[in-house]
Amino acid sequence: MSDPLDYAVLEEGRHCNYYTYDRALQFELRQRCESEELDWGESRLREFGETIGHTVVDNADTAADNPPELRTHDKHGAVTNEIEYHPAHIENERLVYEAGVIADVFEAPPGRDAPVSFPYHFGQFYLMEYASSVGLGCPGAMTGGAALVLDSFDDGSLQEFYEGLTAREYDELMTGAMFLTEKQGGSDVGANEVTAEPQEDGTYELYGEKWFCSNLDSPAALVLARRSDAPAGTDGLSLFLVSTHDRAGEPTDYRFRRLKDKLGTTTVPTGEVVFEGSEAYLIGEPENGFKQMSEMLNAERLYNAISACGAMGRSLLESKVHAANREAFGKRLDEHPLMRRDLLEMAVDHEAALAFTFEAVEAFHRQERGNDERAHRLVRVLIPVAKYRTARMAVDTASYAMEIKGGNGYVEEFVHPRLLRNAQVLPIWEGASNVMALDVLRAMAREAAHEPLLALIDERLDAVTHPALEDLAEVIRTERDGLETAIATIGTADAEYAQFQAKELADYIFDVTTAAILLEQAQCQLDQNDARKALVARRFVASYVRERTGRGIINGSRLSNEAFDAIVRYARLDPERLGE
Repeated sequence: MSDPLDYAVLEEGRHCNYYTYDRALQFELRQRCESEELDWGESRLREFGETIGHTVVDNADTAADNPPELRTHDKHGAVTNEIEYHPAHIENERLVYEAGVIADVFEAPPGRDAPVSFPYHFGQFYLMEYASSVGLGCPGAMTGGAALVLDSFDDGSLQEFYEGLTAREYDELMTGAMFLTEKQGGSDVGANEVTAEPQEDGTYELYGEKWFCSNLDSPAALVLARRSDAPAGTDGLSLFLVSTHDRAGEPTDYRFRRLKDKLGTTTVPTGEVVFEGSEAYLIGEPENGFKQMSEMLNAERLYNAISACGAMGRSLLESKVHAANREAFGKRLDEHPLMRRDLLEMAVDHEAALAFTFEAVEAFHRQERGNDERAHRLVRVLIPVAKYRTARMAVDTASYAMEIKGGNGYVEEFVHPRLLRNAQVLPIWEGASNVMALDVLRAMAREAAHEPLLALIDERLDAVTHPALEDLAEVIRTERDGLETAIATIGTADAEYAQFQAKELADYIFDVTTAAILLEQAQCQLDQNDARKALVARRFVASYVRERTGRGIINGSRLSNEAFDAIVRYARLDPERLGE
């Protein structure tokens, strides 16, 4: 039996073990990881959750108050290209990288014969995001993404960079970056103008500007540029690796023009780069750069979704703790019906985001480790939908967590302003919402990605046999058929209508797929005589799928204490109480 968590023992959503307090993550990892992996790794996750919840979270506050600074000249007036970080940020980097947050998914960690699975890896990365320190998450994601690109497309000539990106020892680490955006292009990458000139030694020199470069001082930045004889558009772009220093150890000829003054994510040095003949190394096939970079971009979008889930988890934890400790009108806040409903809905959203995102993670794992063609097609639709929807959910959750905190939530001494500012970048980074929705259309048109998606929904629903879930399963089967009809309609419509409905379709995919996943998870938990996840599924369907007469107001339903404890405090729910 799972006893309900007591959030009143905490003063804030910190100085606790984030793994212990996130039973939704624990459930996902039990579903997605092999038992032997969790037998080995759960103690490491618990240790990592303790480190993040105590040391890293406090260092993140200090780092946020002391963001990185660009040093363009040294004390003698000589030009430099240096970013200066606060020691608290350096300590955080050492703690998370040496804990294997990136290395373990590429190289076997101590005590194992093989690297960890991607579900395990993303679970650890998710815990790191509880600290709301994008200065860890953003470079970490790009480090993992750059390593994936080199692993897939490098011929071995850049092995030193791969080893640096996957290093477990901090002093040997090279963090990664992705310099895509140019002023005149933005999301239209085909309009990029940075050029690459070949050299006699096989390297290239880059010329031009990149406008929005996060992790600016990365020793292993991937850059798209056009060779002189290449065609226009994305087909003519090549992929290069550029480092802050060449192989002889000399500074590379590119200049950090300035750091961006951003709304949030201030611990990530984001700036403008001017290439002035910078030494660069070609990766893979010369005119296949955009496709190769897309592999990294797809991974970045998955990291983005995981980060959104982490932001939701921290925001929700802060709200649970505040509501358990604050009294108003003679009761604790979490004893008032309306606040209980708020917390319940936030918790359901959080678990829904986790369920869909980890479904995408599992498909990504099968693609990367099993060369699974069906998984590859699934990834093409699941990842943009996950990135699109969870990003918006993270902003909403962080905003409402601030509201629950009240006036203090609006004060910079509390974490809520940073949570909200940092969440606001999630719908923008790695492609805005419209770009994600259009990617879904492309995935269906070019790779028929909707076919394995509909099959996935069917498989999840076919696994649902418990009588308590019969009604919900029938609702989702009907919606699944409606989704198939909507996809067919989009597929035969003119381009203008398809684009007009693209985000509606992405939402539809998320809602129906998530409902099916939650129902299968509810079946698994009911097999263990626990109806908690069934209650989560029911609430999700009621909120996002099923139309309710009178918006549900006229049916007289109420929230029982058992339902609140089950969803918000992770208590076990007796299946016999499910109908109440």
